[in-house]
Amino acid sequence: MKLRTIMNWLEELSPLQYAEEWDNVGLLLGDENQEIRHIMIALDASDYVIEQAVEQKVDLLLTHHPMIFRAVKQINNQSMVGRRIWKLASHQISYYAMHTNFDVKGGMAELAAERIGLQETVPLDITSPEGANPEGIGRIGTIAESITVKSLAGIVKDKFGLKNVTVYGDLQRRVQKIAICPGSGKSEIDNALRANAEVLITGDIGHHEGIDAVDMGLEIIDATHYGLEHIFIEFMEGYLKECAGESAGLQITCLDTGSPVTVL
Repeated sequence: MKLRTIMNWLEELSPLQYAEEWDNVGLLLGDENQEIRHIMIALDASDYVIEQAVEQKVDLLLTHHPMIFRAVKQINNQSMVGRRIWKLASHQISYYAMHTNFDVKGGMAELAAERIGLQETVPLDITSPEGANPEGIGRIGTIAESITVKSLAGIVKDKFGLKNVTVYGDLQRRVQKIAICPGSGKSEIDNALRANAEVLITGDIGHHEGIDAVDMGLEIIDATHYGLEHIFIEFMEGYLKECAGESAGLQITCLDTGSPVTVL
């Protein structure tokens, strides 16, 4: 199967034009005419993931977070990104990233909202207002009945397979209007407040952002960046299998390396 065929599937789900201007998505390394027999899906193109891709003779590495963000002026073994690019290229492994385009369209925010049972959802931060159905980062909606923040935190842990979450605010406050933004969501606090959300579920919240949000009336559940986004791996496996069909002979390997953070 040609790489361009797989690229068409990915871009039908999450068109590149939905990515943020600062982002770097799509085919970052490779030849669209390459024959693809084995795909590895991961959240990040870390050294370990790339080593496993080489060891398992993968043809295409697909990740959520792009390995290449800024301009690369030299590709050699003297920088981390240079080493990673060189290793993939020298083993003829193509590399594709789906980041904010997947966050906005066809993926992350919708999946996360569905997992916790949000209803009547709309984008939390509209980034593509064109058309009848605006698209954007995060989702906000309601649940059928109000529950305590503590109970909601338990649901998040259960639905995303997490051992811990961090809560800023009143555990006993009852909430019903909920915002969720997988990844780093501190920049979405103001949008959540404007939309009258009672709680924001996200990751990468710092001390000051957390206490300030609470003082403004918004409880925060920090489920970590990894915690809400690892769902990308399982979803993309199912999507690619559905696109390819059983007769395609396409091998797909999922590599979830787990949270990079250990709480002792």
